[in-house]
Order: sequence, then structure tokens, then C-alpha cells
Amino acid sequence: RWLTCKSLPPGALESIADTIADRLRVPWFSGAVKINVSLVPPLVLLPVFLHVAALHFLLGLIILTSLPVVVLWYYYLTHRRKERTLFFLSLGLFSLGYMYYLFLREVVPRGHVEYSQVVVLTCGLILMLAALSRAKKDPGYLPISASNEKPLHQGLPNKSVRGSSSGLHGISGAASSRAVNGEAKGYCRMSAEQPEGVKKDWCTKCQLVRPARAGHCRLCGRCVRRLDHHCVWINSCVGEHNHQAFILALSFFMLTSVYGITLTLHTICRGRTPFVALFYCPGAYSDYSSALSFTCVWYCAIVTAGMGYILLIQLLNISYNVTEREARLALRDNTGRRLLGGLVIDTGQYNRGLLCNWGHFLSLGSAPPQRSAEDIV
Repeated sequence: RWLTCKSLPPGALESIADTIADRLRVPWFSGAVKINVSLVPPLVLLPVFLHVAALHFLLGLIILTSLPVVVLWYYYLTHRRKERTLFFLSLGLFSLGYMYYLFLREVVPRGHVEYSQVVVLTCGLILMLAALSRAKKDPGYLPISASNEKPLHQGLPNKSVRGSSSGLHGISGAASSRAVNGEAKGYCRMSAEQPEGVKKDWCTKCQLVRPARAGHCRLCGRCVRRLDHHCVWINSCVGEHNHQAFILALSFFMLTSVYGITLTLHTICRGRTPFVALFYCPGAYSDYSSALSFTCVWYCAIVTAGMGYILLIQLLNISYNVTEREARLALRDNTGRRLLGGLVIDTGQYNRGLLCNWGHFLSLGSAPPQRSAEDIV
């Protein structure tokens, strides 16, 4: 039909794409293993783009400028369709592995990098992967029990239940009705008493009453304790149980990436500071090896800048004890204050000072969540 310029029936392209994705399998001993289509583009396109960008300065400028645009376009495409994808996770992991491989192959043989520096860089990479593995675990999903779904739903009066199919409703009532989960002893404590007349935060999807600061993730289809956001880079939610590991993984990535960029620039641009060499390195394109290393440095710099912005927002939110979900709701309802040029939204609900806020964050997951009377009944 396409060759003869005939119209396609509705849904034909989606059906073809689904069929190709289902048939894309690799033979294995226990049977053919299905390959996720989103894993393929980073593995194929990233090395090709980087090697093409190393051929000429203008090619590098065009490719390195278009890559972030393509990644952002794909993010908004999947986010609008409410789809989970392994594209960003595979892009991040493959970028780490490929950059480390090129560093050992192109930079270390030049003789300007010491063995101890390679060991430090390798340890930073291992620590980052370990923190990332921990961040990939359970973020704090609320259990869904078939035995208590119906009683919970029937036992709550209609006037005290607020429907929340998207998980983004009722934050003001829920925030003031429950104590903060995981609040450790020795730090500032908030009132655990529930004021009268406060509406419950009922999730119609999971059929349960959520504790304070919990939210429903539309991509995972589950309610998460102290939901911060769904991170596409780890293909999982960031919640009460893995928020610390998420911050740790970002921190290790920033330190390791900046250290690797510095070592590479000191090797291919001798006698210049890393910041100056990043923008002015006359001998970078004198040979293909130097051009490829310089291109990878700029690729790492772009990724590091993006991750650094995410880490900055996270640290500011922790300092004001606000989650990304709560900030988004505050902006929607116009109930928060913009601080530091709009980098952080202070809702004023859980902010108890810098030290108390960080103490609360460091104690996340250390104490078992308190069960309310409604949950027990």
C-alpha cells in the first residue's frame, strides 16, 4: 500500500511496529530471548555518531548539538504516551562503558596518566554503578492486598475520600494529616496527630489510602512512599527507599566524570587548564585519536552538565524538604513560593530548617512506616 500510494488502515503502522518488536529475538539455549527495541539505538548510533563527529570540527559541532535535542524529543514523546522505556538507561550505561573503553584505549597509552589515577577513576565508576544498582531496587511501593481493597474502599465515607487516578491530587490534605514517614529520633519531629475534617488521600488505581507524601506513578502503575519523581535514567521511581542511593549515584557520577574529563584534557591539551582546554585546544584535531578523545570529552561535558543540573535541583529540594511531585503540584495550584530564581519551590508544609530537613532525608527508610488506624481496620 505504501509503494502504491494507497492509504493505510488505522493502526497499521502501530501493528507493524509491535510485530517487529515481538519478532526481534536472539537464539539462546533455553529458547529465543526477546530484545527490547529501545536498547538497540544507543548501542549502534552512539559509537557511529562519535566517530563521525571526530572527522571534522563542524561535524562534531552539528552532532553534539543535535544529540541533546533528539534525546529531549524522545523523552517528551515517551512521557506524553506514558510509556516506560529502557532507552535512557541503556544510553547512560553504554555511554559509561564506551567512554571508559576509549579512555583506556586512546588516552592512557599516551603515557601522561598514572596507574594510580586509572585506579581512582575505576573505583569511582564501580562505586557509581553500585549506587545505581541500589537505586534500581524497590523505591518504596505500597503493598496492594486483595483482602483489604474492598473493605478500605467501603469503609471510607464518600466525603472523606478524594479520587486521585493520576496520583497528583490531595497533597495538601494528605501532607497535614500524617506524620512524615521515616522521621528518625533525635531530629525535629512533626505532629503525627490527624486534624479533624482532613480529607484522606485515596488512590482509585491502587484502591488504598496513601500515607503522607505518597503518590501514584502513572508509568509504574503503583503508589510509592514519599514519591519524588519517575526517573527515566534509571527506569524506576525515586521514593523513600532509594532516594539516598539516587543522590549517591549522581554524586559519584559527577565526581568520576569531572575527573575523567580533567585527565583527558591534561593529556591531549598539555599546558592548559581544563576549562580553557575545553574551548581552546589547537592540537585536538591534529590526529584522529586526539579528535576522538576531544569529541568524547565534549560529549561527557554535555551529559555532566545535564546531570549536574538534576543533582543541584535535588540538593535544593532536600534542603527545603520538598519533593519534585510536591513542587509540581504547588506550581499547578499556585500554593508554593519560588526561591533562588525559581530553582526550588518551597511549599512550607515540611520545611523545618536546613539541618532538620537533611536529618530527615538521611533517616529515610531507617524506621518502619507507621500504620494508621484506617490501615489496621
